Amino acid sequence: MKKYLKFSVCGLTTILLLVTNAFSQSDSVKSKPVIIGYVAGFRGLINTDKIAAQKLTHINYAFVNVKGNSAFLGNLKTDTVNFRKLNLLKQKNPDLKIFISIGGWAWSENFSDAVLTDSSRAEFAQSSVDIIRKYNLDGVDIDWEYPARPGEEGNVYRPEDKQNFTLMFQAIRKELDVLQKETGQKKLLSTAVGGFTDFLNTSEMGKAQQYLDYVNLMTYDLYTGGGTASHHANLYDSKKIASNSSADKTIKAFIAAGVPANKLVMGIAFYGRNFKIDESGKKGLGDKVVSGQFGKGYTLLKDSLINKNGYKRFVDKGAKAPYLFNEKNKTFITYEDEQSVKNKCKYVKEHGLAGVMFWEYSSDPKEYLLDEINKRLANRL
Repeated sequence: MKKYLKFSVCGLTTILLLVTNAFSQSDSVKSKPVIIGYVAGFRGLINTDKIAAQKLTHINYAFVNVKGNSAFLGNLKTDTVNFRKLNLLKQKNPDLKIFISIGGWAWSENFSDAVLTDSSRAEFAQSSVDIIRKYNLDGVDIDWEYPARPGEEGNVYRPEDKQNFTLMFQAIRKELDVLQKETGQKKLLSTAVGGFTDFLNTSEMGKAQQYLDYVNLMTYDLYTGGGTASHHANLYDSKKIASNSSADKTIKAFIAAGVPANKLVMGIAFYGRNFKIDESGKKGLGDKVVSGQFGKGYTLLKDSLINKNGYKRFVDKGAKAPYLFNEKNKTFITYEDEQSVKNKCKYVKEHGLAGVMFWEYSSDPKEYLLDEINKRLANRL
């Protein structure tokens, strides 16, 4: 009897250790930060030889259009070639996941109509999943800019988008579950959402998140005008100027709205924003803006402009954001660099976020920022 009891206790201890280790390993795999890179298929053929597959966990193919009630490949000839070549990257990284990203700034005008009714949502969901079924891809990413609020001029939007946004994800998730059973492979669903807190007023993210694997926060393009030069991808609010938006503020708001931290993905900009400053401007940040436009990618900024050709680098320590100012030609450039990326990756780990995503791969062909991300999140390089 004593020997039996001793064996039972030892056996139970062994089983408990095995179970504990299994859960620990599962948690470890689950908590591995994602590194999601958007690639611009809408520009034509992608040179996949220049994509470092081993430095990514996911690639989001941008963009698939919305036409009628369906997801629609706008250039079938190049899209199909791109899908085939992106799938070949799995030979270098078998764990790499390939998504289609539907919408974007220029192709969001028809979302509201496409998901207005039960029948239209079902049609849209099926067409979306049919694309990844046909081309053996791994997931669907929705980039609706924006439900129930203006985006690009001419976009259709209506109050009921708020609820239909959630119902759209429910419909897509249902179709993905069918495909998952067909293939025996996990099929994923994500969304790219505005990196500003007001997005929560016209959506039900606390409800929608139950259908989503990742919520990609576009915590860039945060400059909203107002005539004063400010940051476009700051981690925290600036103490130097009035600041309405920051990644930290947005993340806290989404968590408060019911989105789990481990589904939130912080956005990183691989490009800068340029502003022409009034002739009276002396420092750039906080000066009066005359005009603005999208700037160049980080590789060009680092190689040609940072502390070169009259552009002096400054850091807003409170906002954890760098910027350039050329006093001679009155140009202010807000951007991200290795240090700001390091700070964002540290934030991701400290707050238990899912990882990071970035727009867009070709903006930093020398991979300065991607290498920094890998160094901080994947313990590579």
